[in-house]
Amino acid sequence: MKYKVLDAFAGAGGFSLGFQLSGYFDIVGAIEIDEWAASTFQYNHPKTKVIVKNILDVTDEELLENFSGIDFLLGGPPCQGFSICNKNAGDPKDPRNSLFREFLRVARVLSPSVVVMENVPNLLKAKTDSKELVVSIIKNELEELGYNVEYTVLEATNYGVPQIRRRVVIIGSKKPINQFFPNATHCVIQDNKGLFEDLNELPLCPTLWEAISDLPRINACEGSEEMDYMDNPTNDYQSMLREGATKVFNHTAMNHSARMVERFAAMKCGESTEDVPDELKPLKRNGNGEHSEKVYGQNNRRMFPNRPCHTIAASFYANFVHPYLNRNFTPREGARIQSFPDWYKFLGKPTTPSKSLLKKEGRLDDIHLCQYNQIGNAVPPLLSKALAINLYQQLC
Repeated sequence: MKYKVLDAFAGAGGFSLGFQLSGYFDIVGAIEIDEWAASTFQYNHPKTKVIVKNILDVTDEELLENFSGIDFLLGGPPCQGFSICNKNAGDPKDPRNSLFREFLRVARVLSPSVVVMENVPNLLKAKTDSKELVVSIIKNELEELGYNVEYTVLEATNYGVPQIRRRVVIIGSKKPINQFFPNATHCVIQDNKGLFEDLNELPLCPTLWEAISDLPRINACEGSEEMDYMDNPTNDYQSMLREGATKVFNHTAMNHSARMVERFAAMKCGESTEDVPDELKPLKRNGNGEHSEKVYGQNNRRMFPNRPCHTIAASFYANFVHPYLNRNFTPREGARIQSFPDWYKFLGKPTTPSKSLLKKEGRLDDIHLCQYNQIGNAVPPLLSKALAINLYQQLC
């Protein structure tokens, strides 16, 4: 008998997928506000009941009618309000910061045996208007509901995800648990800058290049939503993610201008837009050829092939440059770095205009999570799978 799982902030389904891939869980329900992300979830979890709705509008009665009897509750309430890259990080007035209370409400109504919440590390610093630590509220309220609660910060590379991605995980269990969190399964090589650590000679975490090198080699403006493989897998990670797949989905490169491609060509690994020659730096909008005074070093940085990638964020289409080609990553390359299998197809458009532009133009119905957003927002399935296996072993 498998445990029944509800994902309360489902997104594209990375959190749920990891539990599914463990073999011990059935994903019976999901709640997701964004239509494109919900479509991706439903397409890849066809037997799951997916409610496409703002969780604030899902009543207690609706929860009980659709998801009564679940064993596990998963959720990653939107974390941008807590994110360190947000200048107002932890702002109690940010409406996204209140959604953790909806996770607690679902736990109270459905009373699952186990709850698992994921978020950015900055959650540990976030406070409410009354200066209470959000994580303390979550822990205390779960304990009042009868859960034994622990939380920690996990690093994705420790579980074979080729990406430096630290996340807070909060677990509550109604049964006593000896070990809430899984032991590391992988390690990374320590370099001369001390960036990475070596954990007891465990298998090495795949590098960025080991994650993506077998994907079709395409340049800027090339690729397709569906295409054939051109090369065989070269390592266990590639073979694992290609299992069950016959095509490559979502491998479409950005439509860079010739000048952008030239700019990327001037970058060495580790360099970004601020490091290129002045004549290749960004121009002012409507500036008659004048160079912009603002150059963002965190954007368009060429990644090292022999290291794990930096954190894949929701806007990773503008964060990173391919280690060898003069373009940004494709959605599929981001999905590989996040540890999604190749058969997992992302629906919706690859990119969309910014929310601010769509709001300015009154196109509110066009505000959706594009493929890049869905992938960057997801919990890495391999990290989720490690959590799932450990919890199953602790409870059985």
